[in-house]
Amino acid sequence: MIRTSRLLRVKPQRAVRGAQRVSRGLPTAVNHIQRATVTPSVSHFSTFRVVRQQQFSEEELEVLNSEREKDFVDVAIVGGGPAGLSAAIKIKQLDNEHGNGDLRVIVLEKAPDMGSHILSGAVLEPRALDELIPQWRDDPPEPMTMVTEETMRFFTKKWAIPIPEPPQMHNKGKNYIVSLNQVTKWLAEKAEEVGVEVYPGFSVSELVYRDGKVVGVATNDMGRAKDGKPMDSFERGMEFYARTTLLAEGCHGSLSKQAIAKYDLRKDSEPQTYGIGIKEVWEVPDNVFKSGYVAHGLGWPLDTETYGGGFMYHFGDNLVAVGLVTGLDYKNPYISPFKEFQRMKHHPFFAKVLSEGTCIQYGARALNEGGLQSIPKLSFPGGALIGCSAGFLNVPKIKGTHTAMKSGMLAAETIWEQFQAQNEAGTPLVVSEAEDLEPELFKTIDLANYEQKFKDSWIYEELHEVRNVRPSFHNPLKNWGGLLYSGIDTFLLRGRVPWTLKHATTDSAATEPASKHKEIDYPKPDGKLSFDLLTSVSRTGTNHDEDEPVHLKLTSNPADAPFKINTEADLAKHTAENWEKYKGVEARFCPAGVYEYIENEDGNGVRFQINSQNCIHCKTCDIKVPGQNINWSVPQGGDGPKYSMT
Repeated sequence: MIRTSRLLRVKPQRAVRGAQRVSRGLPTAVNHIQRATVTPSVSHFSTFRVVRQQQFSEEELEVLNSEREKDFVDVAIVGGGPAGLSAAIKIKQLDNEHGNGDLRVIVLEKAPDMGSHILSGAVLEPRALDELIPQWRDDPPEPMTMVTEETMRFFTKKWAIPIPEPPQMHNKGKNYIVSLNQVTKWLAEKAEEVGVEVYPGFSVSELVYRDGKVVGVATNDMGRAKDGKPMDSFERGMEFYARTTLLAEGCHGSLSKQAIAKYDLRKDSEPQTYGIGIKEVWEVPDNVFKSGYVAHGLGWPLDTETYGGGFMYHFGDNLVAVGLVTGLDYKNPYISPFKEFQRMKHHPFFAKVLSEGTCIQYGARALNEGGLQSIPKLSFPGGALIGCSAGFLNVPKIKGTHTAMKSGMLAAETIWEQFQAQNEAGTPLVVSEAEDLEPELFKTIDLANYEQKFKDSWIYEELHEVRNVRPSFHNPLKNWGGLLYSGIDTFLLRGRVPWTLKHATTDSAATEPASKHKEIDYPKPDGKLSFDLLTSVSRTGTNHDEDEPVHLKLTSNPADAPFKINTEADLAKHTAENWEKYKGVEARFCPAGVYEYIENEDGNGVRFQINSQNCIHCKTCDIKVPGQNINWSVPQGGDGPKYSMT
């Protein structure tokens, strides 16, 4: 069980009062996720947030703007994935070994349980794990299956033609097939063992600023109705002040997006480009199961203008992970990544394995594909981006967990060095040394050195070598040209060229009008190998309170998203701007049936509908919508998918 290892070190009477406030202030979050989470001690200060909506009464505004509970920590980490947990573990390792063990490090995770929002392929390169926890093999996460056989294929509709595998993709005998969901649970346990406080079920919705710096974060309110008004169960969110804040939200995180925009962190980098990874986990019989088998492929079912490829991994006890990654820079708005994936499984290469099995889980998640040139500036006043919040995926390797973990460790080393420098200068080092807990005592630390540590690390070396692979697919010869260049680059050049290719445009801007393309006639699912969308979504375990505000906000301003309540006028405006031009692209790029256009009862036109309860937090909508007016924001803590073997 995840618990708090060390509460705020304050005078006993203050700690008691803080505990009483917690019992009054957080029961909704705890009850909502149905688990006995130990909550942090708190104290009262004035609120930062002002509700911006105008449709509330004075009484409702008073409730919504009531002061929030405050807590004070040394390091706040938003996101309990591999990057965030690795950073937390490394900080506490350094503190326990070289300090007095008093640094207060917290991890705030929106999922109801650690790992239940994590989805990846995944083949794990253990390089970073070896550095972080050298003895991990004595107590490994399960399942973890060594790669024993691997193949690379080019798919036509009927054939799976063996092709040379880039050297970066070699996995046999050194890398492991894992459930990243289970690896994350294991890392959370290791974090607790060294003194990290881990809090699942806490959705962080806002960055807290002072004097242009991030000085902490705030969690979502609980108990707001669909129209944003406070219900009887309303509970205000919390503010966590921190000496430094690490954003480890994963690909295209909502706070990361805000920080990148506010501090113009992309001014010297290329736009990020993304893929959507859709995955199922199957149980198969012994006669088709090959433990440790890894297959990657490209070609069919995707057309020659669409980047992507499929995979199949045999791991654990008769488990097979099968999936398709589709580059989100595709042009044709009629493409459905979900239906392309369902069609892919009917290829004989996959069907011979899956036809006797049972699909037990489904999920999807966006991933960064931009590479080195798309990584933004990593630090900002008061914090930094780590892991997929920045985008360290190695595209030819099809791996990003090891680089995400290492980035968290580099940030942790920077934090420790800065804390040491402050301590030597006589600045209060930890929360326990402050007599009063006024926010003014909290002097944020500068993480600018994190950038240089990254450039001096093996992450930079890896990504520099393959920086031209993904953008090489933007050429007149389409995928054929990209395959030719990337083959030469990965086998011969190894990135040792004086140029760095650029990405053509953003994924949203790449979407062309429907009038330029023909509608795609996808085959109907057979219920054995392929499935309809709602059946698949039911396998994610996703859930959102139907009474809470829609967390998919129709606004083009990320800073407004936490406060925005969608109106009928917003829905009508979205319909007017998108339906005629793109013919319902939102319903096709979403892998969970969140968006649909419904014909009006009078038969005159359509209306846009958001089924937010279906959302599986993949972030595709925020990335791909042409007008960039859908902003994904965090729902109530504990909402969303409940993955268990992804």
